[in-house]
Amino acid sequence: MQGVKRAIFPATLILSLLIFQLAFTTHANAASEQANTQRHDGQHGFDFEIGTWKIHLKRLLNPLTGSTTWTEFDGTTVTRKLWDGRANIEQFETTSSTSHIEGMTLRLYNPVAHQWSIYWANAKDGTLGIPTIGEFKNGKGEFYDREEINDRMILLRFIWSQITPNSAHFEQAFSDDGGKTWEVNWITDQTRISEEEFKEAAEASTPKLEPPTGPSDHQHDFDFEIGSWKTHLKRLSHPLSGSNEWVDYDGTSVVNKWWNGRANFGELSVDSPSGHIEGISLRLYNPQSHQWRLYWANSKGGILQVPTIGQFDNARGEFFDQEDFNGRSIFVRFVFSDVTSNSFRTEQAFSTDGGKTWEPNWVGTFTCAKE
Repeated sequence: MQGVKRAIFPATLILSLLIFQLAFTTHANAASEQANTQRHDGQHGFDFEIGTWKIHLKRLLNPLTGSTTWTEFDGTTVTRKLWDGRANIEQFETTSSTSHIEGMTLRLYNPVAHQWSIYWANAKDGTLGIPTIGEFKNGKGEFYDREEINDRMILLRFIWSQITPNSAHFEQAFSDDGGKTWEVNWITDQTRISEEEFKEAAEASTPKLEPPTGPSDHQHDFDFEIGSWKTHLKRLSHPLSGSNEWVDYDGTSVVNKWWNGRANFGELSVDSPSGHIEGISLRLYNPQSHQWRLYWANSKGGILQVPTIGQFDNARGEFFDQEDFNGRSIFVRFVFSDVTSNSFRTEQAFSTDGGKTWEPNWVGTFTCAKE
């Protein structure tokens, strides 16, 4: 019996340990699954911001100089939901006694990182800055990036807080000591208003589009594209591989005008038997260079691509950039052509030989969608 007891005791112990391990693993997996589910809820972080608002802004005139001089602005902002809340775009207008700020914010949710990237552009230069990146936790959003201010690299922080259905508080701060201390330089308080109140306030404050200053002025280049379009796309399955296999997509594109035509954004939704493409195009006019920057983001990644830059000449728009593709540096060209009042054509092409030859890999035909 002693031998039997000795055999039973280790077996019982092993069984108990296995049961404990199974229970612990099950609990850990459930906790991990719950945590992942909660993290996925980050895609709704900016739902509160959708709609029309009046805003009061305080801006520190000379950050990181010891200055305590602030300027106050009043204005409006409107935020529109995209991709069912996984992205949004905001139009921002404020005026003080001495200046006017006309801006745009694009926010994109990355479903892999469970984080938001926040991009800002000012109408004065039509250029998107680098994104601040972060997420919401317990009703508070914190977003960070690293930028150059006054020839010094600093840390930048956005904080969204005090969020209610009809109000929210925003602060921007800089740190030049690696995040040990922060100096707040931008404070915005916003209060929700009706669309009628917003339209009245926005129309009174929005600057009118300046007339062309000469033949090199291209601020009207994209006037033709404002509206709704039936879209047919052809995509080369494997660019720069010698492949001639194309995939066809059909769907719609809707382009809206911003900043009285000096910016616009488009929503593309197309389908094929092999999949769905949902994307955003954002175009910004730079009044100094008289050129446009064309940005693109796909809903699957929630990341804004490097812009192609250029303008229209003789009814043909050509835009270029340099990117990495399959470990190689290539040139990218995007072309608008065959523009009429009811249709236009686009083409994206890659070059591996410095622009001597080009291989098209996206071809789009757009036809006006009748209301």
